[in-house]
Order: sequence, then structure tokens, then C-alpha cells
Amino acid sequence: MRDFYVNKVVISGVGESEIGRVKDKSGLDLCSDAALSAIANAGLKVKDIDGLLTSYCSTEPYFVFYGALAENLGLELDYGVTMTAGGGTAGMMINAAAMAIASGVAKNILIVAGENRASAMGSAATTQMLSAFSHPLYEGDGISVPAFYGMVAKRYLHENGLDRSHLAPIAVQSRANAARTPNAHKKDLITIEDVLNSRPIVEPLHLLDCCLISDGAGAVIVSRRDRENDLVEPPVYLAGIGEKFTHEHLTVAPDIVRPGANKAAKKAFDMAGITPSQIEFAQLYDCFTVTPAILTEELGFANIGEGWSMWSEGKAGIDGKFPINTHGGMLSHCHAGAAGGLLSIIECIRQVRGTQGDRQISKHDIGLAHTEGGIMSNHTTMIFTSSPL
Repeated sequence: MRDFYVNKVVISGVGESEIGRVKDKSGLDLCSDAALSAIANAGLKVKDIDGLLTSYCSTEPYFVFYGALAENLGLELDYGVTMTAGGGTAGMMINAAAMAIASGVAKNILIVAGENRASAMGSAATTQMLSAFSHPLYEGDGISVPAFYGMVAKRYLHENGLDRSHLAPIAVQSRANAARTPNAHKKDLITIEDVLNSRPIVEPLHLLDCCLISDGAGAVIVSRRDRENDLVEPPVYLAGIGEKFTHEHLTVAPDIVRPGANKAAKKAFDMAGITPSQIEFAQLYDCFTVTPAILTEELGFANIGEGWSMWSEGKAGIDGKFPINTHGGMLSHCHAGAAGGLLSIIECIRQVRGTQGDRQISKHDIGLAHTEGGIMSNHTTMIFTSSPL
């Protein structure tokens, strides 16, 4: 499987739009800005893009969003798809693009996700969207995404003899990392007390345990491997990737705190031929503080029940022993639909390139990004490297 497609692609370009509250830009505008930035970053022209993968864009009326974006950019495509898998869409798009490139369908595939969720969606629309995940028969109408993740957090803390103070350092460190990232949505530093005293959302999660609602977009270009010597930036290789889906509704999950991320990770590690101990840093999905705590354990970076300690012991900082979410993640950098996961992938690629100046981590040859969607439902683990493995 690895020789079939992973060895045949290279990450050639990345880009992002302005992030935060961008009131003068539509979702389509933000996605177009990110796309053009990635095309320039790859040393390509618009006419060189022959494939386009987009996520959903909940602030735009287009059912086939890739078509609207392609038209806006002036693209003529051999391959186009709009994918919808919640927050996990970005990882799945990377996998789909790699397979399409390897099969010869296209040469340069542009992947884009983003929307102006902070500016364009009112509180009623946001509440409705966040309440669309409950099973109509077994869970009842209108249970919100934060409520579901509150259940996950409560169970995680209970099983491991912890309380919410153990999760607070995750939010604090994420904000410290974002403060060093020029395009982050939130840069004002916070303390453990700020997290613990922030407004309750659904116990044990308070406001600062929850991801942002942002305007923003990101873009990645996956190209044929034979372009690796023609790139503007150092090439980045996809060494391994794995997907796993276990459930749509939380009542059907095999285990609400062990949801299948480890199975996606095993596929990626087996494909790359390495072990978790060889990963030098990670960008982990962090819709709520409990999520990356669980993922560090599921992906083999911490013992079961001890993932939270990566942050409390200072290991997860940019200058730490195992940097995590070096741009601030969705807790502090940006969360705009599926763009949150894609921007984490972009950060992983940038760090592997070694081009981040005073926020560059010291060891960056092998990085991991992990996305998840729904209520811990679908998972994609990606391993990116500075040279082929």
C-alpha cells in the first residue's frame, strides 16, 4: 500500500487566509485567499492545478462547494470532490488526494477548507448546527456537540481519578504557543485560574476548555513526487497515513474514551515503518481540552490516563521535549469548520520544512498530524517527513 501511493506524492505548497474575525470576507473569499497563497507557495500557477478537494462550507449556499471555488479561481479540473466528514474532513482529503495523484488522475491537487463562521453565523444558527449529532431515537433531539464532549471528558476524568484542573494546562499552553504565531486568532496569555474560572459550558468543560469560533481558511497542495526538486520551499513527504471510522452516534461508540484513533495510527505507523517513539512533534485535533489528552494516549505518546501530563510538565510547548499544537491549535489559533484540522496539518508541514524562525521547533524531521470528526467518530493519522523514509 505504501509503495502504491505514499511514495508517489509530495506536499508542494501550503497557505492560509487572514484568521480571526474577518468581517469583509465571505467563506468563498477566505478559501480563495488560502488557495492562491498555497499555489504561490508551491511555485505554481492557477492553470497548473488540475484537481480540487474542498470540505463543506456551512456559511455558503453551494451544495457543490468545489465547483463554486473552482469557478471563482478560474480552474479547469480533471478531478473535483467536496467531502463532508466533520472536523476529520481535512485528513481524509489528504488521503484522497494522495491516492488520486498516485493513480494518475491529476498532477497537482489543491485541498481547501474554511468558512467565515465567526462573522456569518449567528448564535441560533450555530446552536442548531452544533445540535445535529444526536441520535433521534436513542439520544434525543438537540444534544449539543459540547454536551457530548462533556460526557467524554467526564468519563475520562472519572476513569483516571482526575478533575478538570488536570485539563486546564492544555488550554494555557495552547494559548502560549498561539502567542508566538503571527496569524493566530487569540494571543492574549491565560492562566490555570482563568481556565478554571471561565464560564461553564457543560461540566466539566468551561469556556476556555472549548475551541474558538473563527473566520479562516487553509489550503494544501499535493503533487506528483517528480516535482520535489522544483519546489520553492523544502519538499515534505507523506510517509504514512491511516483512517478509521467506528461510529456516528456516541451511544454506538465501542468506548467513548478509546474511540479508534489508535487503529488509524497503527495503519500510519505500519505504512511508514516507524514507531511512536520516532515522532518528534505532533499536531492533534483539539476541539476541547480533553481531546488531545486522549489522543496522546491513543497514538502512543503517553501511558493511558497520563496524556494530560504532557502539558502540565511543560513537554508540549514549542521549546518542550515533545511539542504539541505549536500554532495554538483550535483552542487558540483557529477553528472555522474543517479548516481547524487542515490548519493543524499546515502547521505540521511548515515545522517539518524548518522555516518557522523563532517559533521553529528544534527537532522537526518527523512530525505527526491527527484529525478527528464527529464525536470522536472518524480518525486520520498522517506522518510527514523532511526526507523519504
